[in-house]
Amino acid sequence: MRKEHYLVNLILLLAVHPFFVLAQETDWQPKSEKIVSIFAGDLDPQDPLPDYPRPQMTRENWINLNGLWEYAIRSKGEGKPNTFDGNILVPFAVESALSGVGEMVGKDQELWYKTSFEVDRSMRRGRLLLHFGAVDWEAEIFVNGNSVGMHQGGFDPFSFDIKDHLISGRNQELLVRVWDPTDDGPQPRGKQVNNPRGIWYTPVTGIWQTVWLEPVPEKYIAGLKITPDFDQGAIKITSEVRGKEDRQVLRVQALDNENIVAEAEGKAGEEITLSLDSPKHWSPGSPFLYEIRVSLTDGRRTLDEVESYTAIRKISMETDAEGTQRMMLNGKFLFQYGPLDQGWWPDGLYTAPTDEALLFDIIKTKEMGFNMIRKHVKVEPARWYYHCDREGVLVWQDMPSGDMGNRWEIRPGVYGKGTDKERTPDSEEVFRREWKAIMDANYHFPSIVVWVPFNEAWGQFKTEEIVEWTKAHDPTRLINSASGGNFTTAGEIMDLHNYPDPVMPDPRIWGQHQILVLGEFGGLGLPVEGHTWQEKDNWGYQSFENKEALANRYEKLIEDLIPFISKGLSAAVYTQTTDVEVEVNGLMTYDREVIKFDPSFLKNLHDKLYRETIPQ
Repeated sequence: MRKEHYLVNLILLLAVHPFFVLAQETDWQPKSEKIVSIFAGDLDPQDPLPDYPRPQMTRENWINLNGLWEYAIRSKGEGKPNTFDGNILVPFAVESALSGVGEMVGKDQELWYKTSFEVDRSMRRGRLLLHFGAVDWEAEIFVNGNSVGMHQGGFDPFSFDIKDHLISGRNQELLVRVWDPTDDGPQPRGKQVNNPRGIWYTPVTGIWQTVWLEPVPEKYIAGLKITPDFDQGAIKITSEVRGKEDRQVLRVQALDNENIVAEAEGKAGEEITLSLDSPKHWSPGSPFLYEIRVSLTDGRRTLDEVESYTAIRKISMETDAEGTQRMMLNGKFLFQYGPLDQGWWPDGLYTAPTDEALLFDIIKTKEMGFNMIRKHVKVEPARWYYHCDREGVLVWQDMPSGDMGNRWEIRPGVYGKGTDKERTPDSEEVFRREWKAIMDANYHFPSIVVWVPFNEAWGQFKTEEIVEWTKAHDPTRLINSASGGNFTTAGEIMDLHNYPDPVMPDPRIWGQHQILVLGEFGGLGLPVEGHTWQEKDNWGYQSFENKEALANRYEKLIEDLIPFISKGLSAAVYTQTTDVEVEVNGLMTYDREVIKFDPSFLKNLHDKLYRETIPQ
């Protein structure tokens, strides 16, 4: 974006959003000459992302630590810095504009954070948990000079009990050391690279999700695993309890609009089943959620309470009348159609400026008539999935790729064929550990119906083994073994990629064994002046000069897609939700200011897809 465009945008933000003036007083302002999103002006630097970060298990008592911290970039292994370089706005990655820093780090340096927090007397009565939504990639946490633990993984939440590391008095010191090799390491990192170009984007280093404190009792509910049983009309709940004793009882209730519709109790840590009379089912057209209340008691008093929610839905593979495998929701065929959603922001990179911004993309996706989103090689904060649960949007969740470099090619009649990568034991272990952590952290969300371990052979290895391991870990969802990658008969889905026109896997070869899917197509590009990451050299798979030409070409894509449904296609994914950096093939511009299609035009087109039926 030209500097004059940036200055015009900044002047407008100052006029409309006086917090930017306040930001001067707090020693923070966005650091970028590129575009910012339409939500940048809604960000309060004194209280960024204030919403409760873990909607799948809530407590009333929590403290948000987001805000201005100190930061320092030092050589790797140098140790704790004596001085710091300035302020950084947490939880925005150091490379992002909204961090106020906008600097690269790399494998030879470490990023240090410093802040302080207050602990009053009430917070010392039980345990005190320090939560991190996500830190990319390796994080070591120090409280009052003591290392309380280290975590590796850029996409999963983690926490430490810091009660025993508190000092007398209210003020406590928190230090965080981060190391992230980006594409110089084998770890999962999605599309981050040290040299951004084409479909590869700016690195994301450090804290990029909310940091928060949670006082809990000495004996407390540490986790819930909630599984809907569609066929039995039931909800199964297993708890993880810290300080567990035999006499403890877990009481569970399901509520419909504050009315208790099922309740049961059992021992802490054991599976408890709630049976529902006339259960209400969740679907994109009717996203009904049951409230869940869980209490831990010792027979005399309540020790701990949390609230949650769930939905009754089922995703499955079933054969149609012609012997072709189909993707079924709640026992019925529903063609699943959605955009490839990468979840990037021009100002926050991995992190949306506000919760409203996070919801915005989902709402616009629904208004355009999509019923599904493929979350592409990135994992979102828990609130994003919570919004999908509430709004009724199906989600296919990719594993962020890493350790790339193996070959992939398309050959007639074979589609995707190549070689699985030979990864080192350390590389394999990193993948397995983080993929398991991602599945565990997001198991709760009913909107997620498909796990995708690999994309286009990027780091793909031991495919059948990984797919079987994934399925064993979560048998409640379908497995798309390799979206557009090296195909095998492992997993329930055979997923082909093609640009720009729609195609489908040959049902005679694959249809009897797997669900047939077009996992990526389209990619129609339209650069909109004043709303691009850079002035020129932007690209799409096929580019157009105006909205009319773009709409006409898109309409032709849908017309060509429709006949594939009766032939065996169960789902398709259009590239993509928004422009991302130099890619201009989004339904919206990167800053979310310009929607390139009339949403009602798209919805009317997409409704034709859902009216298609399958052989009975």
